[in-house]
Amino acid sequence: MSLVIGLTGGIASGKSTVSSMLKKMGFTVIDADIEARLAVEKGTEAYEEIVHHFGEDILNETDEIDRAKLGSIIFQEEEQRLKLNSIVHPAVRQQMLQKKEAAIQKGESLIILDIPLLFESKLEYLADQTLLIYVDEQTQLARLMARNKLTEDEAKARIRSQLPLADKKKLADDIIYNIGTIEETQHQLLSLLKKWGITNHH
Repeated sequence: MSLVIGLTGGIASGKSTVSSMLKKMGFTVIDADIEARLAVEKGTEAYEEIVHHFGEDILNETDEIDRAKLGSIIFQEEEQRLKLNSIVHPAVRQQMLQKKEAAIQKGESLIILDIPLLFESKLEYLADQTLLIYVDEQTQLARLMARNKLTEDEAKARIRSQLPLADKKKLADDIIYNIGTIEETQHQLLSLLKKWGITNHH
């Protein structure tokens, strides 16, 4: 039996830290952000649809999609953003499901779906259980400002564009409090693996 965990967090909450720990332990981590990049590579169905809809102006000199050009269009127009999502999201889900199936076929005990907007995009159904990497608001703000060299207002605006971690906390099956040291975070992760009955670290 494979256990599929939907891993999520908020901006600067430390999700990638936990994701890296799981990878180091040898577990399969299927990352939605990476899949989103793969989904729109030259030659994919989504790529063809995007170019057809947005025109060839969004391509760079090697005919790949220029994220900045596409970004400037969709940031200004909600309708265009929704159109892009309607092309990209199904392709990403499809790829994640295929990789999940492949890992299940291989008999892996634990499969991690790393999905930043798990709750916002209502994708909980892809996983058996959800795991939230949580920090308090002050910590989140301080980390984000330091990491991305942002002012307090800029950082707050980015945090506000997501569902608050306090709300996600009510939705998640399990929570790791990433407020202390890396060791404390890792300790919580190991306890969870034990709770889930996952023993075979590769």
